[in-house]
Amino acid sequence: MKHALSAVAVSLGLGLVALPPPSQAQAQPGGAAQASREPDVIYVPTPQEVVDAMLEIAKVGPDDVLYDLGSGDGRIPITAAKRHGTRGVGIDIDPTRIREARANAEQQGVSDKVTFIEGDLFEQDLSKATVISLYLLPTLNLRLRPTLLKLKPGTRIVSHAFDMGDWAPDQTLIVNQKRIYFWTVPKR
Repeated sequence: MKHALSAVAVSLGLGLVALPPPSQAQAQPGGAAQASREPDVIYVPTPQEVVDAMLEIAKVGPDDVLYDLGSGDGRIPITAAKRHGTRGVGIDIDPTRIREARANAEQQGVSDKVTFIEGDLFEQDLSKATVISLYLLPTLNLRLRPTLLKLKPGTRIVSHAFDMGDWAPDQTLIVNQKRIYFWTVPKR
């Protein structure tokens, strides 16, 4: 599974998105960085066919800003940038995953479109997102739900494997026996 967050000022198309300052990774003996706290989930990558279906169901495009919560190796924002021209922000608490995601973005030629932030996804400003993607445990989805429901109406949310409790999805899709849930933030 995925997750994390921190920050920097991120250039996203026409505007500059100011994110909170990066959290401080703690140095370990030998110079290895450690996450600022233990991850809430273990890292399990989303299969590429599920990534593709998530982006399709969310109808991502070049005008979107996708925030991937628990971004792991960065495959969701990288795929969105490469195939759909979407700008993206990946958030993960694990410094190893952040380094891997940045290297993957560079290798795929989209490091100008995606930014990866090391930090706690529960402490980040998500207000610039037009699309949120996640692959977190049900308890984490429920914990995020109040924050997600405060986002701009029309913001699209897509989750691999896990729902949001009694918030009924707009659409559910099964791809290779993997469930995908899709919601649109309602008008208040």
